[in-house]
Amino acid sequence: MAARQAKLIRLVIVVLLLCGATASGCGANHLGSRAVSYQTAPRPTSSSGPARRVVSLVPNVTEMLFAVGAGSQVVGVSSYDDFPPDTKALPRVGALLDPDTERILSLRPDLVIVYGSQSELEGQITRAGIRVYPYRHGGIDSILQAIGELARLTGHPAEGDRVVRQVRSQLDAVGMRVLGQRRPRTMLVIGRDAGALRGVYVSGGIGFLHELLDIAGGDDVFGDIKREGVQPSNETMIVRAPEVIIELHPGEQPAADALQKERVAWNLLASVPAVRTGRVHLLYGGYLVAAGPRIGRAAEALARVLHPDIFK
Repeated sequence: MAARQAKLIRLVIVVLLLCGATASGCGANHLGSRAVSYQTAPRPTSSSGPARRVVSLVPNVTEMLFAVGAGSQVVGVSSYDDFPPDTKALPRVGALLDPDTERILSLRPDLVIVYGSQSELEGQITRAGIRVYPYRHGGIDSILQAIGELARLTGHPAEGDRVVRQVRSQLDAVGMRVLGQRRPRTMLVIGRDAGALRGVYVSGGIGFLHELLDIAGGDDVFGDIKREGVQPSNETMIVRAPEVIIELHPGEQPAADALQKERVAWNLLASVPAVRTGRVHLLYGGYLVAAGPRIGRAAEALARVLHPDIFK
């Protein structure tokens, strides 16, 4: 279980670093932190008629397909898909770094969803005469746009519109609830080495995680760095002085002793206000990092940590 959670965390980080990266890749910023840049998603290739056999290499896009009523049309998923539970019975076709082209083609899809960075795979699928939807992580608007597009591509436009309205309503409700509250300076951690303050990655000032934090009533301490993901040094985190630290983990919550060990790792930065006042929070659940229909739930989870008094 721990090994799978570690792989899920690495996938989240790789997606942010590769799928949002420009050709220039990672570079040093003026704070001595490495960061990545961001792009919007290319649109899918066009074809007539709704897709009936869909292969998705992107877990959050798979979730979108099921949410709009196209679950029965999904015939293959990535190695990391586990939500909704129905995906566990579907054939696996690899993932971001190890797609199995032969396996994909053997499933006879008429639509394949790939990451925007998988240009070689996209070319292979396109040359086979199959529609491709190249997906890139972006902000909340791009998530909702993707839900609508996938609904139309699979013949479920009305259900897609319903899901989009529901998500917007959830986000608006969270935003209204925290309106007028003091916004604590917050660092949103999306990955680090287990039991240590090494390999720390945090959300920067672009992308859906940053936007969810804003809706939830937090002031992103790395919001001025216009990248989706940032790898700060310990010195940079001390200088940024977050009042709240929230770690997002896509797996299941570990046992109490392991959880405490992870919290204690932050004691290395005892001068940081969040550490000094005990406002280091570890949240667990795939919905927290899935850029899809459950982002309203993720926004509320962040708001409950940032503003516990108004959720009593």
